[in-house]
Amino acid sequence: MKKITLIFNLLFLFVFISEIFAQDWPHYLGPERNSTSPQKGILRSWPASGPEILWTTNIGPGFGGPVIKDSKVYLLDRDDKTGDIIRCFDFKNGNELWSYSYNAPGSVSYPGSRSVPAVDGNRVYSCGPYGDLYCLDINTHKPIWNKNIMKDFGGTKIPVWAVTQCPFIYGDLLIVSYSQNPNAGLVAFNKLTGKIIWKTEPIGNETYASPSVVKIAGEDHIVIAFSSTNTYMHKEAPVSIGKIIGLKPQTGEIIWEFKNWQNMIQVAPVLDAGEGRIIVVGGYEHGAAMIKVEKMDDGKYSVKEIFNHNDFGDHTKPPVLYNGYFYAQFSTNSKRDGLACMDMNGKVMWKTMRSPLFDKGSMILADGLILATDGRKTLYLIQPDPSGFKPLASAELLGDGMNWGPMALSDGKLLLRDQNRLLCVSVVN
Repeated sequence: MKKITLIFNLLFLFVFISEIFAQDWPHYLGPERNSTSPQKGILRSWPASGPEILWTTNIGPGFGGPVIKDSKVYLLDRDDKTGDIIRCFDFKNGNELWSYSYNAPGSVSYPGSRSVPAVDGNRVYSCGPYGDLYCLDINTHKPIWNKNIMKDFGGTKIPVWAVTQCPFIYGDLLIVSYSQNPNAGLVAFNKLTGKIIWKTEPIGNETYASPSVVKIAGEDHIVIAFSSTNTYMHKEAPVSIGKIIGLKPQTGEIIWEFKNWQNMIQVAPVLDAGEGRIIVVGGYEHGAAMIKVEKMDDGKYSVKEIFNHNDFGDHTKPPVLYNGYFYAQFSTNSKRDGLACMDMNGKVMWKTMRSPLFDKGSMILADGLILATDGRKTLYLIQPDPSGFKPLASAELLGDGMNWGPMALSDGKLLLRDQNRLLCVSVVN
């Protein structure tokens, strides 16, 4: 009997510890690629000075976020004069363990890194702003294979704000998009060897969004949104509407399309809203659309628009979904709606506008709370509630500037960045 009680207690302790310490954050937007963490025990209040900063480390300017795996942090850093730098830090203290750099000089508006790496097994994958796709061995710190997703497919001109692809791992595949190539649109590589498994023909206008996986009728679809024509930067180009497409992961076959999306600069990936529903958001006053994809008796797919309006959106990231409501930061060049909440039918419940202003920041849902940067100086702790904005705490932790990089959360510690530093903050009891 004592032995049974001891085993039960050990099992209980294991479950308890597993719930307190969340899993790794190995790729863009977290373990499920939806800005959601299984982390428990999030603090419900902070001291006046804010949550404890455990460590900081210096990094270059940019917008690329970190990933976390096996107590190590990986970040794509950049020096525009020389090239990209894949850096690895100790998650416990922020000490740099190793780095790998390669030549890729050049500069565009908003200098620095763009994308978030992905860690899979003993490999880390990254894609630089000039299309350099690298697979590195995390033990030897050497390249296993590398490609250039622009030059290898006939591209000669980078997008206005450079390549922003976050490598997307699906099974044995690594999938990226570069829509301005004359010879390819989306490309799937064997993640171990770099061999091309499939590629599509050119699909549409430029997109800064990375692929997502969405469940349709119990099947995985690779889904990505493309911009409409950017008439600000391409005044000579023929005008065309943007689109959302769904592909078979195994072959790259396009199996459905939605052709009524008008955001000119698509940065945010689509989000799986469940039950075949897909939401896409954008900046520049466009906006938000939800579609529903269903598999028909003949095996083909129907696409229905549920809503499409310009009263909710997010320039750089997909919304956070909690208890049937979406939360996003809808501030662009001429729109200052701040943090906003919208229901599943497209009804906007509230907006903070400028009180306070949220502008291209990052958000993570954990333990029924939202951790959010406002894109400038402040980290917020928010109780998501469709009845109104309910901040629980806030602290100015970041240097003033365009702090738009995605955050990461693991083991009770939040990683966030500004234009000079990577910070590690304790957010659990």
